[in-house]
Amino acid sequence: MLSNRIIPCLDIKNGRTVKGINFEGLRDAGDPVELAKRYSIEGADELVFLDITATNERRKTLIDLVEKISKVINIPFTVGGGIGSVDEISNLLKAGADKVSLNSSIIKNPDLITQASDRFGSQCIVAAIDAKRTGENWSVFTKAGTENTGLDALKWAIEVGKRGAGEILLTSMDKDGTKSGFDIELLKIISENVPVPLIASGGAGTIEHCIDAIKFGKANAVLAASIFHFKEIEIPALKNAMKNNGISVRLT
Repeated sequence: MLSNRIIPCLDIKNGRTVKGINFEGLRDAGDPVELAKRYSIEGADELVFLDITATNERRKTLIDLVEKISKVINIPFTVGGGIGSVDEISNLLKAGADKVSLNSSIIKNPDLITQASDRFGSQCIVAAIDAKRTGENWSVFTKAGTENTGLDALKWAIEVGKRGAGEILLTSMDKDGTKSGFDIELLKIISENVPVPLIASGGAGTIEHCIDAIKFGKANAVLAASIFHFKEIEIPALKNAMKNNGISVRLT
């Protein structure tokens, strides 16, 4: 049985880690290099780095910061934000990333998923989906949650899986930063219909929330930010609680 993963997320703006609620009201959460080093030591399974304003500001992800982080950690490292081509993916992998997270660029050019997975392997390609409930279903948003694409989240998740994404990072915009729990209904509908590993994002506030995302939402990993940044939940305590609830995790 594959272990379920705990993944801290570094949302980066102007070279600093930030965190908001529903993609708004960002506040400083610390130095990303120091946080990354801490999470590696504490037993995080992976780390995600998202340059959250790169797409809106029409610039490339901060490669120098990626290099600095890669030098202080020994866990898999996913980088996202403003990545629009195979060459940019190559540069980030050379800078120390193990995977890349693609969002706006693959909506504009879905073939990029296939091109990237063919060249680097599907295990390197994470399709990020920011979803918000619109009526009975969920719609996909881009540009840091500011633009409704009109795409249905489930249909898009199925498509990115077919095109070669090795993993889906699914963020509930309704739950992001609220600490009210993951959107279990959204997670479940994606996990039951898409045969691709699923990372749950948006809403983590307690250990129980993380357990529920895996037990009931059928996610393969849980991603969180502020609860880890501000030490509201310690990673070893979370893993022990998961193990005690029958969830397979990697213990250090």
